[in-house]
Amino acid sequence: MESYLAEYRRHLDFPLLDAETKAELLSLEGKDEELAYRFSGFLSFGTAGLRGIMGAGTNMMNVYTVSHATQGLAEYILRRGLEARGVVIAHDNRLNSRRFAEASAAVLAANGIKVYLFDSLRPTPVLSFAIRYLNCIAGINITASHNPKEYNGYKAYWEDGAQLAPEQADEVSEVIRSTDILTGVKTCNPGEAIADGRIEIIGKDVDEAYLKCVGDQIDDPAAIKANSDQKTVHTALHGTGAKFVPEILRRVGFENIITVPEQMEADGNFPTVTFPNPEFPEVFELGKKLAEENGSDLMIATDPDADRVGIMARRKDGSFTCLTGNQTGALLLDYIITAFRETGTMPDEPYAVKSIVSTELASRICEANGVKMFNVLTGFKFIGEVIKQHEAAGHGSFLFGFEESYGYLKGTYARDKDAVVASMLIAEMSAHYRSLGMTLCDALDALCEKYGYSREKVVSLTIKGFDAADKMKALMEGFRSSPFTEIAGEPVKALRDYRSGKITELKTGAVSETGLPSSDVLYYETEGGDVIVIRPSGTEPKVKFYYLVAGATAEAADAKVAKYAAFISEKVG
Repeated sequence: MESYLAEYRRHLDFPLLDAETKAELLSLEGKDEELAYRFSGFLSFGTAGLRGIMGAGTNMMNVYTVSHATQGLAEYILRRGLEARGVVIAHDNRLNSRRFAEASAAVLAANGIKVYLFDSLRPTPVLSFAIRYLNCIAGINITASHNPKEYNGYKAYWEDGAQLAPEQADEVSEVIRSTDILTGVKTCNPGEAIADGRIEIIGKDVDEAYLKCVGDQIDDPAAIKANSDQKTVHTALHGTGAKFVPEILRRVGFENIITVPEQMEADGNFPTVTFPNPEFPEVFELGKKLAEENGSDLMIATDPDADRVGIMARRKDGSFTCLTGNQTGALLLDYIITAFRETGTMPDEPYAVKSIVSTELASRICEANGVKMFNVLTGFKFIGEVIKQHEAAGHGSFLFGFEESYGYLKGTYARDKDAVVASMLIAEMSAHYRSLGMTLCDALDALCEKYGYSREKVVSLTIKGFDAADKMKALMEGFRSSPFTEIAGEPVKALRDYRSGKITELKTGAVSETGLPSSDVLYYETEGGDVIVIRPSGTEPKVKFYYLVAGATAEAADAKVAKYAAFISEKVG
């Protein structure tokens, strides 16, 4: 019998299998292709935790795979004797999120680990904050961020408030692999664990402390006071930002927050959008109607777990346009630096952090203003790691961190991207430029005039099938075995292979170290200074291609992006 069928039968025969799961498995009888997909392997546990489609099976998101992962995290904590410090658990609005959060709490409690469980859904950054606020050793967040409704996920955090480091995730993954998913997991009744104190329900006190820290990140209160009547449209896309974003905007002084009623109710079915992703223009359609009716120049959309934020701003001709994550990141960085300089409050040894696939416009802004820029691997945990290192060394002042994937952070109260603080800063920045008779689109034009035109594009190649991981690996190996010496006619100056940690200068053959952790990423730099990055996604069956270019004009930069993308597309077929 095929191994996947054996595992399928073993699940069906498990005496403690719940009735709902058993019924779903029985309905799959004879559907070999579906069973192979669901039972040929396990969801991969990495630095981003777990993420997958919900359903029965070892390769799906369900109570059993979530409990299995939590048992691995519990063992990791127990081996270090840190169980008394506890683990805090949060969840978003997705289908089954509360169920998975309670299942995780039950596993930890059964292993003798103190649990703090939020009373209802919370943004991801609140979870990151709560870990340090409660002095916990770890945290768990049940969320699939901006993925479609069929998905859910599991993120594991450590005591610094950032997601697990690669070496930590590897050890937890090893424990998971050595633990039987059906018989090796300890659990208990969550209600009983709450009654006897092993699980403590938390809520408002943590929220208030978090919102206080967010509010402290305001740069120019006078700009808000002068523009308190600014009309800002917000949509939570049916997620956790519905409570926190309007609340923080009101607290800092904005009086006209216009919310999209159809998208403010928590709903894991996401009835008004196909993809609850704030980078997609279509999620703003309902908000755009309100903006036009109310004369607003700014729309803000937060994703379901409120760690990412997208914005739409009005152009000179009255139309609206979406700003990319890179454009928003560069605008915020420039605004924060300018606010510090104009108020004479620039801290000592200022620094900013971005991922290697985020715009180089940010680097030029920092260079011109005496701010050190750190480039890190993709994943906000690496931005958190830079903050942690500077705090441990006792020097350096963190100004801002961002990723092109619509994630931003100001302040060190959290170590993950925060759409709540970003929404507040975007509204403040909009108020500042409003005082100057400008919208954010005008501000972006001025920024490009000052620092040059940058253009970025991300193209994702979706890999299908239950063997998607193997196909992705083969594709990356193909790129490594035949590296490009030129891309669309542009000679390659250097290739950084972050898996080997080597930088190779093509003209001289000189080799140096990247200085960053090992990661399956190839980074090409052309002689003209453009960048092409190739990396497999850590959470989805996709290989991503990033194009980061600069040009003398916007049109020249756009043409470069198109040229590079066409070249790569032809190579991958």
